[in-house]
Amino acid sequence: MQNDVLTIRGEKKESEKRRSGKRFSASGGPASGGQEREEGEMPIAKLKRYLEDNKIKYEVIGHTTAYTAQGVAQSAHIPGKEIAKTVIVKVDGEDGRMAMVVLPASYKVDLVHLKELIGVESVELATEDEFGDMFPDCEIGAMPPFGGLYHLPVYVARKLSADEEIAFNAGNHRELIRMKYRDFERLVKPKVFDLTAVYSGV
Repeated sequence: MQNDVLTIRGEKKESEKRRSGKRFSASGGPASGGQEREEGEMPIAKLKRYLEDNKIKYEVIGHTTAYTAQGVAQSAHIPGKEIAKTVIVKVDGEDGRMAMVVLPASYKVDLVHLKELIGVESVELATEDEFGDMFPDCEIGAMPPFGGLYHLPVYVARKLSADEEIAFNAGNHRELIRMKYRDFERLVKPKVFDLTAVYSGV
């Protein structure tokens, strides 16, 4: 199972899923003045500040708790192809470099093709144990596709870039953010590829 923003393994208490973390600026670095997010602040608050600071229009969509692409799409009444999921991959194994791959929830990453596109020796799915601590302000598996906030490069499937709007997890498994794809691309500045993703039927 690919480790995307819509997937989590096992049942865990909410207190175990939510982790504390530092606030980051729009540039992706720590916020000035050594500010840290207030204790108990919801992950979506950080994301909303980031979007508002950059004057981005967005919509928050609440839904019943769901951990799979199909479950989120059904709960939020949004087609799976319009929901962007983030898969965390490990590049060149022992070097430990991570990257985000963002694609429609109804597709899976073709890792072999991705390796060829970015010109590296190996690309493999990262495990939750490997990437969990990189997103301390998010519930496990619910990180939004903004690599700059976490110092990660972002690769986007061209199939997703064709959509006028995209929706994605807002740091938890109960809310989505919907915004214009062109605004997302302007903020994130991802590398867009024909990833020849494999349709998963969601």
